[in-house]
Amino acid sequence: MKKLISIVIPAHNEEENIVVIVSRIEQVFDALSYNYEIIVVDDGGSDGTLNVVQQIAANDPRVFYIELSRNFGHQSALKAGLDRAHGDCVISLDADLQHPPELFVEMIQKWEEGYDVVYTRREEDPTLPASKRKTSRYFYQLLNALSETEIEQGTADFRLMDAKVVQIFRGFTENDLFIRGMVKWLGFKQFAIDYMPSKRFAGASKYNLRKMRKLAVQGVTSLSVKPLHMAVYLGFFISCLSLLYIPYVIYAYFFTKHVNGWASIIVTVAFFGGLQLVILGIIGIYIGKMFMQGKNRPTYIIRSTNIK
Repeated sequence: MKKLISIVIPAHNEEENIVVIVSRIEQVFDALSYNYEIIVVDDGGSDGTLNVVQQIAANDPRVFYIELSRNFGHQSALKAGLDRAHGDCVISLDADLQHPPELFVEMIQKWEEGYDVVYTRREEDPTLPASKRKTSRYFYQLLNALSETEIEQGTADFRLMDAKVVQIFRGFTENDLFIRGMVKWLGFKQFAIDYMPSKRFAGASKYNLRKMRKLAVQGVTSLSVKPLHMAVYLGFFISCLSLLYIPYVIYAYFFTKHVNGWASIIVTVAFFGGLQLVILGIIGIYIGKMFMQGKNRPTYIIRSTNIK
């Protein structure tokens, strides 16, 4: 009996890309001896993405859709697809065609060799603006500096996971999802494939600087409490540093006739006030995550689907 491979595609306003990516996936599997299913998750888009998928699904029993009740974000949409995939392995990729479906062949080959997770590493495109490349580089540097789980440069959510890994992942009930870090944390036998990303077929990227910054904070606080440790070390270091100020205070008391240094006092007070706010902010983020997790709300809500 042929093995079943599930393809999960989160999509937010990707109407122009759906037909093309489904067609290219079908072409890849025409040369492979596997059954497959394609699950497109409409993440509360405002265009005709859902209608396009429904039209394709009406004529192709291998194509399925999940419509979320609103925009829950890429990570939640991806989890919705993973939760409802039936395959012996699951491949996830974006809908913009920057993740080439032709790489499935090598990914499946490594899976058949015994790897539980086959992930991809995007090679740096020299044609991208320098600001975009620097932003991506800084994102991973910040993530690895503040996290206890190392995420390799260029990794995203273009990966293959064996069914047993997906089954364990389904048991996660976290609100703030950072799937690339969670999969790395899971362990298992993993293999990396390097690739050069294709050009976006249509539409515009949904990840701007604000979303990248939010994803970085979400990733760090989801994977580690290292920022809290760093806040403790920073406070201890500054406390020790302040001891160096004692000799100056003693000298000023005995050898000067009036009080000087009001500017330095104001600067010191402002510095320590700002530092305290930063540390309280870090603590507040973790407390806020605990508060939201305590509500036990679902990560996503499905409005409609044709998956049985």
